[in-house]
Amino acid sequence: MMRGPAACTARLAAVVTAVALLAPTPADADLRGHGGPVKALAVSHDGTVAISGSFDSTAILWSLADGRALAVLRFHSGVVNAVAALPDGRFATAGEDGRIALWRADRPAPVAVILGHTGPIASLAVSPDGTSLASASWDTTVRVTPLAGGEARVLRGHAGNVNGVAFAPSGRALASAGYDATLRIWPLDRAAPPRIVQTAAPLNAIAATPDAFIAAGVDGVIRIFDPDGAPVRDVAAQPTPVIALGLDQAGARVAAASLTGEISVIELATGEIRQRLLGPERPLWSLAFVPGSDQLLSGDNARIVRRWDLKEGTLIGFRGDDAQPDPLAAYKDDPGAQVFRACIACHTLQPDGGNRAGPSLNGIFGRRIATAAGYDFSPALRTLDIVWSAQTIARLFEIGPNAYTPGTKMPEQTLGAGDRTALVKFLERATAPR
Repeated sequence: MMRGPAACTARLAAVVTAVALLAPTPADADLRGHGGPVKALAVSHDGTVAISGSFDSTAILWSLADGRALAVLRFHSGVVNAVAALPDGRFATAGEDGRIALWRADRPAPVAVILGHTGPIASLAVSPDGTSLASASWDTTVRVTPLAGGEARVLRGHAGNVNGVAFAPSGRALASAGYDATLRIWPLDRAAPPRIVQTAAPLNAIAATPDAFIAAGVDGVIRIFDPDGAPVRDVAAQPTPVIALGLDQAGARVAAASLTGEISVIELATGEIRQRLLGPERPLWSLAFVPGSDQLLSGDNARIVRRWDLKEGTLIGFRGDDAQPDPLAAYKDDPGAQVFRACIACHTLQPDGGNRAGPSLNGIFGRRIATAAGYDFSPALRTLDIVWSAQTIARLFEIGPNAYTPGTKMPEQTLGAGDRTALVKFLERATAPR
């Protein structure tokens, strides 16, 4: 359901207008302001304004003409996982708290709030005619909400987290991508069950063109399907999970970002990887093409939105000292450290690392669940009778966080026996109090 800003509680902070920055020279073309990794990106249809969402629970509106932060949007109580630009000039944000907020750049609070999901929202998509907003959630559902008001259409069927959603450009169908390793194509112009396409790996993201649906797998493969869901081709884009996709305005190229900080730019007509771009930070969490240009935006672990010149295949204004030190550099030969790379955005290991989106893991062995100092755990976790040990950590990744720790904010994930063993041994070494 939707509610207006008058119903929002007083504790929600107002939009903060940022101090204008100087017009960027090549040395400061990056967009800097977030306090956490940049999880989501979108660009307005005219290519003038970008919106970014972060692990720091905020979204920021940016002027792409001069790099100014136009506004900091504060509403969500957790990670802002998804953002979208609406054709009418509004913006949408969605997050770990299961809520969607609609914004106008000149308003101090959301102009509307959309409720209904019971789990974190992972992805947003705007219908081609701009009248509906689709949301994919870890509550296993997809919801299609009329932006003018009215009841949402709830699409059920996924057996796990739904990580991505995209409208077909015709507007007659919606595709969703899930951790259950299925692509589902939902007819929207008639009452009919979805077309279910089983894939070989869980899916993290989905994009759509008039001719194809493009799905990103945790196995690093980009799978391209025709509008009916028939396989067209697979592209081995990355050696590690593809986290995010970006589609250019013409629907000719898709960019795929990975845990290793690499971007593959793929020509959809042929499946050819035209460019491989290596960013200074890993992982990369988000991508967005800038309409009307050869620029690509990427959001990374260093809290920066970076601009890529695709004609040159280079970062615009990159300084060599931009990259943050690799927190796992001391463990480069440890296989468990490589498994842990997917976790470093949310968890620190060192005594002075502090809490991020998740609690610090320093000293975790022997610690009761939901007792790390300074972290706001959910009430559900506080009731669990778990003490972290080699056995309990292994069990967490054997059956998955949702089953072992109901109420957790952790992404759903499981590991094979070898990776579980390597991860536990690494954590025993790296989290020991010093």
